[in-house]
Amino acid sequence: MSTPTEVVPDPAGTGSEIVWAIVVAGGSGNRFGRPKQFLDLGGRAVVERSVACARGVASKVVLVLPAGQSAGAGAPDPTFGADVLVDGGASRAASVRAGLAAVSAEATVVVVHDAARPLASPTLFVEVVAAVTGRSGADGAIPVLPVTDTLKRVAGRRVIGTVDRDDLVTVQTPQAFRAGVLRRAHQADAEATDDAALLESIGATVRTVPGDPRNLKLTVPQDLVLAEILVGS
Repeated sequence: MSTPTEVVPDPAGTGSEIVWAIVVAGGSGNRFGRPKQFLDLGGRAVVERSVACARGVASKVVLVLPAGQSAGAGAPDPTFGADVLVDGGASRAASVRAGLAAVSAEATVVVVHDAARPLASPTLFVEVVAAVTGRSGADGAIPVLPVTDTLKRVAGRRVIGTVDRDDLVTVQTPQAFRAGVLRRAHQADAEATDDAALLESIGATVRTVPGDPRNLKLTVPQDLVLAEILVGS
């Protein structure tokens, strides 16, 4: 495990990189029915698990909390293991920007991870970091899974076409980026559902690594039940 002042070795073996992580936990949990990031999962808060995941590759972890949220009041560790706590914004992109403002100017790689994915494997973090620190020349790296279901385009309840899924993937976090490119992508204060989309908008190179089916995103209460089963297994 990295210490707060450690420079994390580049997993690709190309030198040393200063890696910071931003764990985004600023959501209100509207679809879930309550703020899911503070719920218990196998004896630990969801957000605490996500911070611990990021700690495996990052020398510092910035945790973005809901605006005005007290930092884990009543929790054994009110920081949930993070080094820096910041208030998030009105959107995911705004929350990432709040976290990015707290990242040291010395950081060369920034990993962005959603707190709602507390089961991300250490290997996944290593692989996205390696993809941007190795010889690929990538500005960013994202884990993806193939689309296995048939996709239909609809208008109301009427099917108007079938979508070719051959070149479609679903995207997960963690996502890793060259720090300078990520900052540039956020300069326009644009909105997107993930940071890779902002890099795409400025013409940066984003590569993929294989995702993990166990890297579940907690969206509805049933997802927490499944996560409990996975933790127990």
